[in-house]
Amino acid sequence: MRSVAAGVLEILRSAGVEVAFGLPGVHNLAFWGPDAGAVPIVGVRHEQAAGFAADGYARVSGRPGAALVTTGPGAANALAAFGEAAASGSPVVLVASEVATRWRGGGRHRPVLHSSRDQAGMFAPLAKQTFTAEDPSGALEAVAAGLGVAMSPPRGPVYVGIPTDVVSAAAPAGRPEPRVADAPAPDPAAVGELAELVEGSASVVIWAGGGVVQAGAEDVLRRVAELLDAPVVTTFAGRGALPAGHRCAVDAPAHEPEVTRLLAGADLVVVAGSDLAGMDTANFSLPLGRRTAMINCDAAAVDRGYRSELTVVADIGATLEALAARLAGRGPAPGAGRCPAAAVTAAVRDRLASTPLEAEGLRLAEAVGDSVPPDGVVVADMAVAGYWVGGYSRFRRSRCLVYPVGWGTLGFALPAALGAARSGRPTLAVCGDGGLAMAVGELATAVQERLGLVVVVVDDGGYGMLRFDQARSGAAASGVDLVGPDWVALAGAYGVGAERVGPGSDLPGAISRALERAGGCCSPQLVVLDARLRPPRTTSPRWNDPVEPGPDA
Repeated sequence: MRSVAAGVLEILRSAGVEVAFGLPGVHNLAFWGPDAGAVPIVGVRHEQAAGFAADGYARVSGRPGAALVTTGPGAANALAAFGEAAASGSPVVLVASEVATRWRGGGRHRPVLHSSRDQAGMFAPLAKQTFTAEDPSGALEAVAAGLGVAMSPPRGPVYVGIPTDVVSAAAPAGRPEPRVADAPAPDPAAVGELAELVEGSASVVIWAGGGVVQAGAEDVLRRVAELLDAPVVTTFAGRGALPAGHRCAVDAPAHEPEVTRLLAGADLVVVAGSDLAGMDTANFSLPLGRRTAMINCDAAAVDRGYRSELTVVADIGATLEALAARLAGRGPAPGAGRCPAAAVTAAVRDRLASTPLEAEGLRLAEAVGDSVPPDGVVVADMAVAGYWVGGYSRFRRSRCLVYPVGWGTLGFALPAALGAARSGRPTLAVCGDGGLAMAVGELATAVQERLGLVVVVVDDGGYGMLRFDQARSGAAASGVDLVGPDWVALAGAYGVGAERVGPGSDLPGAISRALERAGGCCSPQLVVLDARLRPPRTTSPRWNDPVEPGPDA
C-alpha cells in the first residue's frame, strides 16, 4: 500500500523539494514509514526548528521549504517560525496532521489527544492560504495546490492540515501537479512612462529589495544600474543582489547618514521589489528623493507610507528588462562615470572603523563576510552580532544572507542554518548567547545529519540589545543578564568542535579554521567570541543618533 504520507512526499519531490524538516509524532508517523522515502526528512529537536529550517532552505535554494509537524502542540510550536516565513515572503509549506475524521463529525471536535477546535485557524492570519483535507484525494490535491500558491508571486507560506487517519490511509493512484502562476506582464505604456521618468531625472538611485531576488532579476538589475550609472541601495532581503565591490553597489544600510543623504538628494528613487518595510526605512521616516517610482509584482506591497509618482504592478524582472531595452539606445547617462556608490560606501566604513564604539562590530561583520567563501551562506540571528552581520558584511551574490528581520524571531539562526547547510552550501550561523540557548538542541541535529556548518556565538552574558535599551533610558539592568553554559564544554558534549576567542584576537582566522574543519569532516563547529558589542545604527534605538566624530575630529 502506498500511503498518503508517501504521496505527499512524492508531490514535494516533484516540486523540487530535495529535503524536508520535521519531528515525528504518533499522529504523523506515516511520514517516516517504509514507503515514504521520496524525500529525506531531517529530524529536528523542536517543531519551531522545523519551520525555521524549511525557511532557511527556501531562502537559500529558491525552492519550496517543507516542514512536517504533528497535531496540536506540535503544530502550535511551529507557529512562530511560520510567522517569520510570512513576514519575509518565504515559500514554506507546513504540513500538519489534524484530529482524525471520526472525531470531527457534525462540526465539533471531541476531546481526544492533541485536539484543537480550529488548528488551521491558528495559521490563517499569517498564511498566504490554508488548506484542510478530509480524504486521501483531497490531501494530495491540497499539498499540490499549496505548493503552487506558496511559489506563485508574491511568495509566502501555506498551511496544509491532514487528519491523522488520512495521513496513514491508502493514497489514490496518480499525482496532482502544483500549478505556479506567473506574475503579470508589464504594461508597455507603464514601462514607457517609467523610462520617461528615469530619462527626465537628473539623478537616479535604485532601491532594490527581496522581490528582485525572488524574481531572479539580479542580472537585469545590474544592467539597468550600469546603463543609468545609478547607485543601488539594497534592503536586508536584497543584500547581494548587486555584488559587493560593484561600482554601483552601495554596500551599507540606508540608515547610515551618508546613505540617507544619497537617497534624500536623488531626483528619482526607483524602488524595485521592496515593500519599504519599517525596519528598512526606520519606520517609514527615511526620505526617498524628490520623486519615487515603484515596481512590484504585489499590488498590496506598494504605496504603503510613501507616495509614488508611478507604480508598475508587474513581474519585476520583465519590467526591468523592458526598461533596460528602452535605455540601451539612449547614449551615456548624465554624469556617466561618476557613480557615487563606492565613495558613499567608503565614507560609511571609514567613519565606523575610526569610531571606537562602532569599530568592533564592523570588524565582526567584515570577519564574517571575508571568511565565508563566495558561494557560502550567512544566517544571522536577531542579536547585536546578527545586526552587524546582516547590515554590514559583504556579500558577493544574492541568497547569501538569511536574516529574520521580517518578524524578528530570536533563536532563528541555528535552526535556519540547518536548512541552508542541507542545501549543500557552506554555512555560517551568527548569534548571541541568548538566541543560541533557545535552539541549542539543534546542535545534535547538525551532528546527526553530518552538516558542515559553523556557529559563531557572541557571548555577552545576556540579551545585549535589551541591556543597551535599558542603559540608554537610564534604567538599571533587569531581566537581561543570563546564566549561560561553558559553550566550549557544551559543544564537546554534543561532539561539536569548538574554539573560544576574545576581543582583538584573530577572529577571521578562527572562522576560517572552523569552516575548513566543518567542510573537511562534515562536522559542525562552534566559535565563541567573548564581546559586548554596541548595536549598529540599523537598530531602532539608534535610528536618530547623531553622527559621532572619530578620534581625530
